[in-house]
Amino acid sequence: MNRSVILAILIAVGAFGWIISGQFSDPPAEDATAAETQAATTTDEAEIAPALQPEKHGPQQVKVRTYTATSRDQHIVVRGKTEAFRIVEIKAEIPGRVVSIEAEKGQRVKKGDVLVRFAMKDMNAKLKEAEALVRQREIEYNAANSLSKKGFSAKTTLAGSKALLDSARAKAESVRINMDDLIIRAPFDGVIEERAAEIGAYIKDGSTVITLLDEDPFLVTGQVAEVYVNKIQVGDQGYAKLITGEVVAGTVRYVSKNSDPATRTFRVELIVPNDDYKLRAGVTSEITFKSDQVMAHQISPAILTLNDSGDLGVRAVNDQDIVEFYPVQILSDSNEGAVITGLPSQVRLIEVGQEFVREGEKVLPQTDTAEAK
Repeated sequence: MNRSVILAILIAVGAFGWIISGQFSDPPAEDATAAETQAATTTDEAEIAPALQPEKHGPQQVKVRTYTATSRDQHIVVRGKTEAFRIVEIKAEIPGRVVSIEAEKGQRVKKGDVLVRFAMKDMNAKLKEAEALVRQREIEYNAANSLSKKGFSAKTTLAGSKALLDSARAKAESVRINMDDLIIRAPFDGVIEERAAEIGAYIKDGSTVITLLDEDPFLVTGQVAEVYVNKIQVGDQGYAKLITGEVVAGTVRYVSKNSDPATRTFRVELIVPNDDYKLRAGVTSEITFKSDQVMAHQISPAILTLNDSGDLGVRAVNDQDIVEFYPVQILSDSNEGAVITGLPSQVRLIEVGQEFVREGEKVLPQTDTAEAK
């Protein structure tokens, strides 16, 4: 056999043997790798499974304080403004020309003081004429009365004479009234707010001459919501804080029986003294009325919270250490705290941790006691 052929056969046999040896050795290696992978997966699952389990906790720890209700005056606070007790436009009753100004704008006057004078023209002459006629009628009446007593005159003559006398007297009084109407006087103590008349001006009847403002007392008025209107009565006490800094106290003078159709609120008037004349009309104010006494708690506003429905209230802990939510109403809020109603007489309120617990949840409370304020 050719030498080269023999060499080729040997090479082919060697290659085949090498291939055969690789086919039988690889499967065990793959099986080992699969076993290792499965073992690693089992180990990872064993480590991860405990981490996926929820961590077990005890009851949430909160800080609570015991509050006891006390009797307090219920205050109703209303936004309002100051108003003059009365402000009057004094108008001319008869036409005339202004000849004298006796009071200037901003001047304080007393009741009966002369403010403006109109020209009298022929009024004095008319008065003298009327008075002369009165004297004539008096003489005629006296004569008729004397004759009637002596029987020389009929009773009808006496009655006619008396009627003429009364007519003359009425005419004279009418002239005096017209003359008095030409002098404008202050109807009450007050301050001149506006003066429309000027010397030489002709004023028609019905035209405004002077605007007079009554300064003492003063009014502070506001609109009370319908839910509170029955809690305010005429004669109740109240006080008002003005935006200008003054604080004035007074008495309820008026509570409207008819609501404003737009706001469904009722007008209320607080009458206050102003003997020093410091108050001005139209100043913004906050009126506080005292109402019935109620049992209330004074708390820190920081513990107020909202429930899922958006109601304002507080979270408390009952005797079984279960969280409860109480809606409350704020009566007042000051630097000393918020005064609220809507709670039991004695209650344990959550002061720390109220935002981390919910109604029906059992908690671990740490208790303190609040002193009544």
